[in-house]
Amino acid sequence: MSVAEPRRIVLFRHAKADWPEVTDHERPLAERGRLDAATAGSRLADTGIPFDLALCSTAIRTRETWKLAVHELAHRPKTVYEERLYEASPGELIAMLNETPDDTRNLILIGHNPGVQGLTEILTGPDTGEARERLTRRGFSTAAFAVLTFDGSWKSLEPGVTTLTDYWAPSE
Repeated sequence: MSVAEPRRIVLFRHAKADWPEVTDHERPLAERGRLDAATAGSRLADTGIPFDLALCSTAIRTRETWKLAVHELAHRPKTVYEERLYEASPGELIAMLNETPDDTRNLILIGHNPGVQGLTEILTGPDTGEARERLTRRGFSTAAFAVLTFDGSWKSLEPGVTTLTDYWAPSE
C-alpha cells in the first residue's frame, strides 16, 4: 500500500454506562447503552469502511460497546485492547496512533471523553462543514462516532492534518 492513499480513523465514544458501585474502569453499559451500541454498529456498517484494526480501551463499557457494535459489521477487524486508551489525553492518543503500522488503512478507536472529542477537534483543526457543525452543536455524546481522513503515514498524524467527513450520534 502506498502512504499516499487516504487513511480513515473512526473515533468512537463508548455507549451510555451504568453507575453501579464499582470502580470507573469496571462500569458496565446501561440498557440504553447496549441498544445504542448495536445501533452505532449498524451505522458503522452503513459507512462501508473496511476496518483493518480496532484499538479499544480496556474499560468494561468500551469493551461491551465494541462487542455489540462489531457484531453488526461484515468484517471483524483485528482488535487490540489497549490499557493506555483509558483516560488518555488527545496528545497521548495521537502518540498511540503514530505507532500504527503503515499497512493499516482504516482504524477505529473505541475510547472515552474528553479524549475522543478533544482528539477529533485537534486533528481536524479549524475544519468547518456540516459534520463539524453537528459535532459542535451536539457535543460528542455516548455511542457517537466521527470519521476523519488524512493522507500520509501514521507517523505523520498530527494536529490539523485530518478532515472530518462524517459525524453520527444516536440522537440523529
